[in-house]
Amino acid sequence: MSSDFETYEQDFGTLTAELTSKIGKIPKISGDEKKHLVVNVEKQMEEARELLEQMDLEVRDIPPQSRGMYSNRMRSYKQEMDKLETDFKRSRIAYSDEVRNELLGDDGNSSESQRAHLLDNTEKLERSSRRLEAGYQIAVETEQVGQEILENLSHDREKIQRARERLRETDANLGKSSRILTGMLRRTFPPF
Repeated sequence: MSSDFETYEQDFGTLTAELTSKIGKIPKISGDEKKHLVVNVEKQMEEARELLEQMDLEVRDIPPQSRGMYSNRMRSYKQEMDKLETDFKRSRIAYSDEVRNELLGDDGNSSESQRAHLLDNTEKLERSSRRLEAGYQIAVETEQVGQEILENLSHDREKIQRARERLRETDANLGKSSRILTGMLRRTFPPF
């Protein structure tokens, strides 16, 4: 079993040496060559991960008494793989910055136009902020007017309720008065 591990180990060593070399070249080249190199490195990184998995499986099959030495080597290889992935990410970030600059036509001379564009956007933002503030003030004033109208309506409702109550009392008093007058008329003019 250790012979399989050692074969994987040699393949991993060769592959990581190639990857280190290629990752170092990524920031130094440009165009289609760079794109192809990035794709190639991605494929080789995947191969290296698969080799690590195979090596890890082989270590698990090794008897426990001799597994320690292989486990230490595996930790070292995993650290090396992590470092390669970090270096590759860094080189890709540099690569993506270059691609962004190519796409945007950012050659370093456009700082004046960028500054003018930023100032224009800042001015638009300030105008929008002022409009929002004015709209907020109008909303607050409208709310205050609405509150005053609600208070007036509440007072008017109370007045109407008091007037209705007086009308009921007056109606009741008129009813009593009518009965009293009818009674007085009957007593004064008895029926024939």
